[in-house]
Amino acid sequence: TNELLNVDLTSQEHSLEDIQAALKAYQEKKRYFVLKNGMLQKTEQPTIEQLAQTMHDLNIKFTDFIHGKLQIPAYRSFYFAKQTKSMSALHFSTNDTFNRLIADLSNNRIRRDAIPQTLQNTLRPYQKAGFNWLSTIINYNFGGLLADEMGLGKTLQVIAVLLARKQQHKSNLPSLVIAVIYNWQAEIKKFAPELSVGVLGGSTDERRNMLVHQNKYDVLITSYQSLNHDLEAYHNLSFNLQILDEAQNIKNHQSITAQSVKVIKAQHRLALTGTPIENKLSELWSIFDYLMPGFLGSYVDFKKKFEVPIVKKEDKDLESALSETVAPFILRRLKKDVLKDLPAKDEEVIPIKMNQKQAGLYHLQMNKIIAQLNGQDDDDFKKFRFQILAQITKLREICCDPHLLYDNYHGKSDKLKATIDLIKSNLENGHKILLFSQFTSMLDILQEKLAKLKVPTFMLTGSTPKEKRQEDIQHFNSLKQPGVFLISLKAGGTGINLTSADVVIHYDPWWNIAAENQATDRAHRIGQKNSVKIYKMVTQDTVEERIIKLQQKKAELAQAILNNKDMANAAMNREDLLKLLK
Repeated sequence: TNELLNVDLTSQEHSLEDIQAALKAYQEKKRYFVLKNGMLQKTEQPTIEQLAQTMHDLNIKFTDFIHGKLQIPAYRSFYFAKQTKSMSALHFSTNDTFNRLIADLSNNRIRRDAIPQTLQNTLRPYQKAGFNWLSTIINYNFGGLLADEMGLGKTLQVIAVLLARKQQHKSNLPSLVIAVIYNWQAEIKKFAPELSVGVLGGSTDERRNMLVHQNKYDVLITSYQSLNHDLEAYHNLSFNLQILDEAQNIKNHQSITAQSVKVIKAQHRLALTGTPIENKLSELWSIFDYLMPGFLGSYVDFKKKFEVPIVKKEDKDLESALSETVAPFILRRLKKDVLKDLPAKDEEVIPIKMNQKQAGLYHLQMNKIIAQLNGQDDDDFKKFRFQILAQITKLREICCDPHLLYDNYHGKSDKLKATIDLIKSNLENGHKILLFSQFTSMLDILQEKLAKLKVPTFMLTGSTPKEKRQEDIQHFNSLKQPGVFLISLKAGGTGINLTSADVVIHYDPWWNIAAENQATDRAHRIGQKNSVKIYKMVTQDTVEERIIKLQQKKAELAQAILNNKDMANAAMNREDLLKLLK
């Protein structure tokens, strides 16, 4: 069971009723409370204040104490045990399960599962360590975030866990994976064919019918979109593991997607993402709100306690405190740390000057935005923020190619010319190329140019049907000659393996580096035999250069929270978890 700590609240001085009365008075900001014997007592007492604060942090209402007893989940028990140690006036007792957990940690005797025999030779050493970490996290009823850098085989590590649980009869419930469906289906078929898989594709009725017969399967796979549509059908269902792939999909905790995944009933929860923090610290909070609700408090508390001081005041102590708090439940390895045999990644920024005609249009558009901003106060700006962003997008389009904005433009785009030259020289040297842009209309222009050069070209955007997507990927990977795959950044960030390419071109920079890195890692991942060359096409003296600077700032914040050395330590050892108790 998930309920590990029995808190039995008693005190030499006060009965439970007195403690409840004190907490109620404290909550209502009253200075005195009435004891059971009718006497008045001051509310402000260190023990009561501490207990009230602890309960507030853990989101526990004082009415949750039934006859002085409270059961709380494992991940909350560390914090509660730590806090209540200093409340000597109160007594709390713990049950056997909790005592065993502490004893296991103290004796460094961690329960983990055996790696499936069939995967012994497939898993790399760091993936075996990842398997051990995941199975430990699950065995002790914690939630875990596997945050290995893109391309290190997070899917395979989790498939190994699913297979082990089947072989060791851990549960008779199926597990639910929410992901890019076809990628997971193919990987399970390849690495663990004995797992029976139900793919929740097809129509709403077909999906609901599969859910009714959920026990026929070991693993059910659905997409975030389907889950949102089918939520009612999950109402009475329970799962063994619930696994969120590309967990950055729930980064906005107010979104329907984030709320949907959090109401599914599952015995254990895992999340996978190479980018746990893309833009804001609230994204990490949302993932933990799914994994272990209440672990980081409510969002309002988290914002006040961590997010505002870390981001606005650059409070390094709190940055470390947050990093230490989440470290035992995050495993993050970088390619450079673990993959001695993955070839290098070489990045080069190619600066491009605009021609006079293009620069003229750019400055006209820029002056228009500046004039608009100068004429607005803060309230106006809030109201018209999206219009301003749309105007900035126009600036970015002019950098790419003015034809994206003006049909009657008769000049050239220097970036387009430089990119076509770069593609030609790479094709002549026998390279396969992935080119990413946010603008699908830009990809159309590039496709037209490449067709004239008789270059084998494929295109993937949000509107490419899933089946065609997989066909094109296979076709491109099996090409014996050089070719180009044009991909829209949003559609091509996840669930795609294009290791036959060893050149990546980013035609235009995106606001956060994480999305670009995810795209790059379509090529730079396990299976890649060659070093990967990355080119970033950046127009000089424009908004594109500012975007690159902004990327850097966001990357530094993510790094500071996620670079705790304990996150790279897969052996979930005693020190890691005991640190939480001290």
